[in-house]
Amino acid sequence: MSAFEVEVTGVVRLGQFLKLAGAVDSGGQAREALQAGDVTVNGEAEDRRGRQLADGDVVALGTGSWTVRVTG
Repeated sequence: MSAFEVEVTGVVRLGQFLKLAGAVDSGGQAREALQAGDVTVNGEAEDRRGRQLADGDVVALGTGSWTVRVTG
């Protein structure tokens, strides 16, 4: 599975990133996916919507995978 790169500026939190990447349509969907244990960051299950992501982190949900690219 190859990861799509998603560019962000500055600090981004996991819930925001899931919406930005198009993995979910709303914050409510992000919360549900995180609570269900369906989201991983760098291969580890994550349930914190407010987790700060860093450049190079890989976020996965279902069959989708996205790499964080921080600019600026």
